[in-house]
Amino acid sequence: MVQTPTLQEVLDVVEDLWPASLAEDWDAVGLVTGRRDSQVAKIHFAVDPVSAVVEEACTAGADLLITHHPLLLRGVHSVEAGTFKGEAVHRLIESGCALLTAHTNGDSAVGGVNDVLGEILGLQDAQPLKPTGDGLPEEGLGRIGSLPQGTTLGEFAATVFGILPAVAGGVRVAGDRDAIVQRVALCGGAGDSLLAAARQAEADVYITADLRHHPASEAREAVRGGRPYLIDVSHFASEWLWLPAAAQTLDRALSDRDYQVGIAVSGINTDPWDLVITPGH
Repeated sequence: MVQTPTLQEVLDVVEDLWPASLAEDWDAVGLVTGRRDSQVAKIHFAVDPVSAVVEEACTAGADLLITHHPLLLRGVHSVEAGTFKGEAVHRLIESGCALLTAHTNGDSAVGGVNDVLGEILGLQDAQPLKPTGDGLPEEGLGRIGSLPQGTTLGEFAATVFGILPAVAGGVRVAGDRDAIVQRVALCGGAGDSLLAAARQAEADVYITADLRHHPASEAREAVRGGRPYLIDVSHFASEWLWLPAAAQTLDRALSDRDYQVGIAVSGINTDPWDLVITPGH
């Protein structure tokens, strides 16, 4: 008989899909607000728990908001409603909407952020760029795989641009646009910590977000301008691609347990930048 699950029953399914044990030591994942015995008939997915997303979920009558990024990653001493984090907590609680974070566990898991990004790009034989310590061989941060055939860096960067949600910052590229690339490393979100791993994996190109000046410059110097070339994308955009797949996966897993839940994905662009000015514009 089809039934509406409790929050705890949803959490049990989420743990099977994106185990908390896969989260990095510095991360803060799991349940942030909500009563575990409450019923969950509607779930809302988003990248960021910003005010607009919280309002969207609460207005839609969601019982659970699942975000990739944590609301309370760093310690706070107050959640009074005069602060934006406090207001978010109050709005969620007063609306009866729980908040759950699936961050680096959602990155590392099979079918997580990096697997989805790799699949959309058409990578073959993809493996973790940094395997997890005690998980499955397929689990870990980043991915390294190969395109079915080589293409130029310029053409590949255009493909990357085309699959991502449109944001002001676009896509930045470091390297010879006419060079042929086939072996691709990637890390959804901020991945400059894996620059050396991409080089060691002999990637032709490395895709990630939030590449800062010094790590990117040093990475280019280390290979004397050669491979891996770099493609820097929007943090938000690189991780948003996971949401539809995650929603579908969770829906299927809940249905397999005879639970009936409505699941929606936020369409709000939470990339923080509104415009970019380039030479000639």
